[in-house]
Amino acid sequence: MVVLVLVLLLALILGGAGFAIHALWWIALAVLVLWVLGFVFSSGAGGGRRWYRW
Repeated sequence: MVVLVLVLLLALILGGAGFAIHALWWIALAVLVLWVLGFVFSSGAGGGRRWYRW
Protein backbone atom coordinates (compact mmCIF):
# COMPACT_ATOMS: atom_id res chain seq x y z
CA MET A 1 0.00 0.00 0.00
CA VAL A 2 2.82 2.40 0.85
CA VAL A 3 4.52 1.67 -2.48
CA LEU A 4 1.29 2.45 -4.35
CA VAL A 5 0.93 5.78 -2.54
CA LEU A 6 4.57 6.65 -3.27
CA VAL A 7 4.15 5.82 -6.96
CA LEU A 8 0.99 7.94 -7.19
CA LEU A 9 2.71 10.80 -5.38
CA LEU A 10 5.70 10.57 -7.72
CA ALA A 11 3.36 10.59 -10.73
CA LEU A 12 1.60 13.71 -9.43
CA ILE A 13 4.90 15.50 -8.78
CA LEU A 14 6.31 14.63 -12.20
CA GLY A 15 3.04 15.57 -13.91
CA GLY A 16 2.99 18.93 -12.15
CA ALA A 17 6.64 19.55 -12.97
CA GLY A 18 5.99 18.68 -16.60
CA PHE A 19 3.18 21.23 -16.78
CA ALA A 20 5.30 23.88 -15.05
CA ILE A 21 8.24 23.25 -17.37
CA HIS A 22 5.94 23.43 -20.39
CA ALA A 23 4.55 26.77 -19.16
CA LEU A 24 8.08 28.06 -18.53
CA TRP A 25 9.04 27.20 -22.12
CA TRP A 26 6.17 29.37 -23.40
CA ILE A 27 7.18 32.24 -21.10
CA ALA A 28 10.81 31.95 -22.23
CA LEU A 29 9.69 32.01 -25.87
CA ALA A 30 7.61 35.16 -25.28
CA VAL A 31 10.55 36.89 -23.56
CA LEU A 32 12.85 35.90 -26.42
CA VAL A 33 10.42 37.35 -28.99
CA LEU A 34 10.15 40.61 -27.03
CA TRP A 35 13.94 40.81 -26.72
CA VAL A 36 14.45 40.26 -30.45
CA LEU A 37 11.76 42.82 -31.33
CA GLY A 38 13.32 45.36 -28.97
CA PHE A 39 16.74 44.73 -30.48
CA VAL A 40 15.42 45.14 -34.04
CA PHE A 41 13.44 48.29 -33.34
CA SER A 42 16.15 49.97 -31.28
CA SER A 43 18.93 49.31 -33.78
CA GLY A 44 17.25 51.54 -36.38
CA ALA A 45 16.55 54.47 -34.08
CA GLY A 46 19.15 55.74 -31.66
CA GLY A 47 22.35 54.65 -33.36
CA GLY A 48 22.65 51.16 -31.86
CA ARG A 49 21.65 52.20 -28.35
CA ARG A 50 20.58 49.29 -26.20
CA TRP A 51 16.86 49.19 -25.44
CA TYR A 52 17.30 47.67 -21.98
CA ARG A 53 18.77 49.39 -18.94
CA TRP A 54 21.31 46.87 -17.60
